[in-house]
Amino acid sequence: MNPSRRTTWAVRILTTLVILPFTLSGIMKVMHAPMVVEGFTRMKIPEGAILFIGIVELSCLALYLVPRTTVLGTLLLTGYLGGAVLANIINRSDFIHALVIGLIVWAGAWLRVAELRTLIPIYQGKESTARLSAAKPGGPAIQG
Repeated sequence: MNPSRRTTWAVRILTTLVILPFTLSGIMKVMHAPMVVEGFTRMKIPEGAILFIGIVELSCLALYLVPRTTVLGTLLLTGYLGGAVLANIINRSDFIHALVIGLIVWAGAWLRVAELRTLIPIYQGKESTARLSAAKPGGPAIQG
């Protein structure tokens, strides 16, 4: 089944919203930008870890962008962002942006990968509610 034009555009927009921050952030870490070094130093993360963190970030992004590894990339980016949220909470700085980026990562993956939509269904309207109640134990099986 081909995605609708709206879905195609939503995927493009969400993917761009994932690519931009991770690419810029990863490159700045790999290039050892002074602003990045200062931020990591302030969070008491060793300067020697910055290059490795940048490489991990860019690698997770690459996995997310390759259609065959989108789900793996999504899971790894989620873990990466979880670390960012933790570091920011410990250092009493803004962590909301990492949560928002995480939601965008998952929304993009959910729209791109049909298996994720099956695994994590989002129901709307009466028809979906009827299908959900029919799937309860003892109810009739859901017809595709």
